[in-house]
Amino acid sequence: MISDLVGIGIYTPAEAARLTGVGAGRISRWLRGHRVKGSRYEPLWRPQIDIDDGRIYLGFRDLMEVRVAAAFIKQGLSPQKVRRAIQIARDLFGKDHPLSTTSFRTDGRSVFLQLSREDGDDRLIDLFRQQYAFRKVLEPSLKHIEFDDSGVPSRWYPRGPSAHIVIDPARSFGHPIETESGVPTAALAAAARAEGSAEAAAKLWDVPVRSVRRSIDFEEALQGRQAA
Repeated sequence: MISDLVGIGIYTPAEAARLTGVGAGRISRWLRGHRVKGSRYEPLWRPQIDIDDGRIYLGFRDLMEVRVAAAFIKQGLSPQKVRRAIQIARDLFGKDHPLSTTSFRTDGRSVFLQLSREDGDDRLIDLFRQQYAFRKVLEPSLKHIEFDDSGVPSRWYPRGPSAHIVIDPARSFGHPIETESGVPTAALAAAARAEGSAEAAAKLWDVPVRSVRRSIDFEEALQGRQAA
């Protein structure tokens, strides 16, 4: 089972919320589906991971999809319309998680225009008729992502490459890593707390002090966002 998850990444809804800023409850509803006043709302998409224990887990592609879906919902689109957009994009691009691909980045505007024709939704037309308006919604959620040759996200630098923090599904099951040391940020930050200083943690792990300090800063920023 563990070997099956290598290169995919694995996150609980709480861990995904910590990294994306989208609430864990919302993520769970999007991926599990839910009922409201007797009406059943199906999942927005099928998660990459199902280990058959009744819980929701996300892969790295799910993490990227959450960020893009959240951007459109923040603009006022209903989850139901985002679900339909995913269906259209999946058919158009032939990918299971289409929102976070370079194909969607290039041609996704046509997905929403098709949806607007289906629903007769003038707001969708107004929002996505012009390319710059579409990119204004989409680009922030795809910022600092590297794509492989097939246009699929392969790694994410949450603060940009110069910050030396990467989320790569091929390393540490997709959890944040400080790139200079190759050590998970959570481990270095925890060592600093346990040892009482960044210097002591750096000595313990045999890594530069700056690696520990970057990790502390990153982990504290995530913690602060959760508390906000």
